Formats: sequence, C-alpha cells, structure tokens
Amino acid sequence: MNYLSLPSLGMSDFRRLGSYIHTELGIKMPDAKRGMVESRLRKRLNVLNISSYKAYCDYLFSPQGQKEELPFFINQITTNKTDFFRESKQFVFLKRTALPELLFSVPTGELKKLNIWSAACSRGHEPYSLAMVLSEYARQHKNMDFSILGTDISTQVLSAAQKAVYAHEEIEPVPMVLRKKYLLRSKDRRKNMVRIVPELRSKVRLLRLNLMNQRYAGIERMDIIFCRNVMIYFEKQTQYQILDRLLTHLKPGGFLFMGHSEVLQHAELPLKSIQTTIYQKNK
Repeated sequence: MNYLSLPSLGMSDFRRLGSYIHTELGIKMPDAKRGMVESRLRKRLNVLNISSYKAYCDYLFSPQGQKEELPFFINQITTNKTDFFRESKQFVFLKRTALPELLFSVPTGELKKLNIWSAACSRGHEPYSLAMVLSEYARQHKNMDFSILGTDISTQVLSAAQKAVYAHEEIEPVPMVLRKKYLLRSKDRRKNMVRIVPELRSKVRLLRLNLMNQRYAGIERMDIIFCRNVMIYFEKQTQYQILDRLLTHLKPGGFLFMGHSEVLQHAELPLKSIQTTIYQKNK
C-alpha cells in the first residue's frame, strides 16, 4: 500500500474519529479539519498496511487498537508547535515581577523552592526556557531553588523532550549568553545539533498527562503554571473545567501564564488579571 492508492477519508469515518477526539482529548474537530486528519493519519495507514480509513477506524476502536495504536493516533493528531522563549515578554515578567514577588517574604537564610508546571510542554522548548531563566535567577538569589514539571498527552513529544536534542535553527531565539551556558554542541559538527546541559535537564521532570482527566494525579501544588496556546483547541465549557482543575494545583498568590491568543473569561475563577495573558490566583 502506498500514499497514492489510499482512498480519501470519508465524512462518516471522519466524524467517528472527530467524536472520539472531542470526547477523549477535548479538541474541537469541525468538518473543515477533515483534510488535516486525513493527511496526519495517512502515514499510519501505510505503516500498518491498512487499505482504507474505515479499516483503520475499525482497528483503532477495537480492544487491540485501543491498546496498541491509540498512543500513535494521539501523537499524529495533536498539534505540537512550540519555540524557545515563545512570547518573550512573559519571560521578562517572570524574571522582573513574578519571581521577586514569590521570594519577597522568604526569611533571610531560608531556602525557597519554587515549583513550576509547563502544561502541554510539547518537545521541551518551554520547560527548558523556564529552566534557563530560573537558573540565572538562582545564581543571583541563593535563597531560591526550583523544579519544573513538563506534561503532555503525546508520548512522542515527551520522548523528544527527555532527549533534549534540538536542531541549531531551533535555538535562534535563545540569547547567546544562555546558549554558551546551557547548550552543548554535537561532537559531530555535520549534524548541527545541540543538547540541553545535564544541569538543566535534571531540573525538569516529564510526565504524560491528558488535561481532560478529571484528576491530575502526581501533580503537586505549584507556584507558577504555564498553560499557553492550549485552550484555543477546546470549547468554552471545557476550557473552564480545565482551568478549574489547573487552579486546584496553583498556590494562592501563584501566577498563571496563558497564550497570546487566549482571552480568559475569569470572572468565576479565583484569579485577577495582572496584564494581558498573565493572571494571579487570589491570596
């Protein structure tokens, strides 16, 4: 079976997949996304030597498919666009405002450990960007330590985040002073790859998590949560439910960072707006 001989994804099969995606992943799947779903799943049909999307659906929704194929399906469907220091103004706010406020009341000589959560962390660009900023801050403020949790539904991107290896063009947003401290170039210069230094990797714990879960097991209380450019994929009621669950893991006075395209209707949530896309949980 090859790409050219595959029939197209029929509307009934698309809606069958779309209903599952919406129910289990919370992602809106209007009819206009049929082409996208067809394109992303085409490779899986070829790998499995399955001759039609209907046969793929039958396999996916079988007990065997739910056990063996579901992780691959999720990896293909979910969007994982990310960059280092994406929405850079938020990292400036983190350094200049959020961290000083969180450390303000720490008595002299006492160590404060901050817990930071990068929800939907994709291939690790966000948690490692956070780790760079926090490491720099900790060098100047000896009363601070930190740990970062990165979560995502995709096992594929979590595996990439664990390896922490990136193409050289991906690190363009990283300031040169930070590149020199926190990135290691490949010994094989022809590969043009870099890897996050062990010191930084040790600060990041990675965990598979579906934000649609009713409970977020294994998540401690956080001082800072980054959940950016995720809510745009959910309907309003689902957005509220996810935010409500996220906030149960955010300490009073902690900060929530959202994506630049996400307008948070927070009247019913225990939040105050600090500036566009940045919120603080009521103390």
